[in-house]
Amino acid sequence: MKIVLAVAASLAIHLIADPTSAQTALSAQDINSAEFDAQLPEGLSAITVKLQVLLDRAGANPGVIDGVSGENVSKAIQSYEEMQGLVPTGVLTTDLWQKLQSQDAVTKSYTIDPSDVEKLVESVPDDYVEKSKMPWLGYTTGTEAIAEKFHMDKDFLALLNPGSSFGVGETVIVTDPGMQQKLVVTRIVADKINKRVVVYGDDGKPAIVYPATIGSDATPSPEGTHEVRTVAEFPTYSYNPDVNFKQGNNTEKLTIPPGPNGPVGSTWIDLTEPTYGIHGTPEPAQISKTSSHGCIRLTNWDAAELARLVTPGVKVTFVDGQASLY
Repeated sequence: MKIVLAVAASLAIHLIADPTSAQTALSAQDINSAEFDAQLPEGLSAITVKLQVLLDRAGANPGVIDGVSGENVSKAIQSYEEMQGLVPTGVLTTDLWQKLQSQDAVTKSYTIDPSDVEKLVESVPDDYVEKSKMPWLGYTTGTEAIAEKFHMDKDFLALLNPGSSFGVGETVIVTDPGMQQKLVVTRIVADKINKRVVVYGDDGKPAIVYPATIGSDATPSPEGTHEVRTVAEFPTYSYNPDVNFKQGNNTEKLTIPPGPNGPVGSTWIDLTEPTYGIHGTPEPAQISKTSSHGCIRLTNWDAAELARLVTPGVKVTFVDGQASLY
């Protein structure tokens, strides 16, 4: 796989805890003021929204913020416990909840800027031949574009803003995952079994943990330690079924255009192991839940953050399960 750069008053919120249940009105204030009480509820809840945002800010990234407690939330709690030097359980406690607290609200109002939606496309085909005919594999709706900007699931964002078309000038409620981390990255560990990428700072401690999809049985990820070679924002993707994998019935080499909905998302971090890298994805909700074609797949926003932090020569070690972050 060859990657090259391409020039590339109160708002009502309706959450559905269960598809068969009635809608429950919930305000942004409810989310910001939510407090933990013994355990996380099932289904969509204000407390889980708040928890996901706080974990994201703390560097224990939970994947897409969707207000639902699940495997990625448990994994993020476990990572946060380990980062704090605690015995990992993956279960939220009152003490952990207090450690995560912040004075800043976890939601905010955002007015959509023209740049947010200027490169939308009507649709993105599944077939690589059809993809190759397009100049840009962009977001297909304003909902999708704004959701990724704020680390959110697009359906969840729509539920938070009923009736919104997510067009230029509209003010919507979004979650606020905070600012880009400032960090000197010294090494990265790709933990295949626990489906996470651990980023270490110059103090030798884990600073960020991303949920990740790493390889599959059919196309396993490499072994050992490799290095970051280069970084590409909005890369094109060179499809070669003889070297990589076969997509559909396509047997010819193809150049797939750039865009956040391309095969490797918005970012490619090239490794010294040929054809392998760390990259984004057009399907962030599937991170750590499906297999990849051997590479390390992150959400677009996590891949973009990591790309801004790494430098050529940083070592990336693949392990078959890491007992502790330290």
